[in-house]
Amino acid sequence: MPARARTQPEDGKPRTPGQEEGADRRHEILEIAAELFAERGYRATSIRDIAERAGLLAGSLYYHIRSKEALFVEIHNTALAAAAMRIHNALEDVTDPWARLQAACLEMLEIQLNSGSLTLPIMNNLRSVPTSVRDVLIQQRDDFEKIFRGLVADLPLDRNIDKNLYRILLLSLLNSADGWFREGRLSREEIAEQILRIFRH
Repeated sequence: MPARARTQPEDGKPRTPGQEEGADRRHEILEIAAELFAERGYRATSIRDIAERAGLLAGSLYYHIRSKEALFVEIHNTALAAAAMRIHNALEDVTDPWARLQAACLEMLEIQLNSGSLTLPIMNNLRSVPTSVRDVLIQQRDDFEKIFRGLVADLPLDRNIDKNLYRILLLSLLNSADGWFREGRLSREEIAEQILRIFRH
């Protein structure tokens, strides 16, 4: 989940103290649920588990959320939106197509390898969710990947290279970084540079 922040009212009007307290409590529940989903996975996390860690009765939790499925979708989409914002910020002043792709790769590595980030376990938890929920999440994932679709489209690649396959291979490498990365020999900046050298070659 992104850093803790107050939820702004959609109508722009100030919240009453009770509304502020309710918004803060809901944000706390989202953070607790995200931690549990990351630790145990979607299937092994129950509403009762979330309620207990939040210090609530299971029935009281439904005052703040609609369902476990809706809660997971919201957390997943919030994590993706935060990741997308970080990448957009990293690209803001970069114009060269290859430099833009390298900056995006580095930001993805930072997101995936941040031990305090819940983005990776939340994003990689699709196989355990119901099909109806998975379809919603995949749509959001496709929207996120449009960032890399645009970056790859701008590259001066050989005409015989399939850009869709190129993008899939690149994202597969970045999304599995927690499985192969080890601190020490190369920094994350150096790894992002090496990835670009390999994919540019």
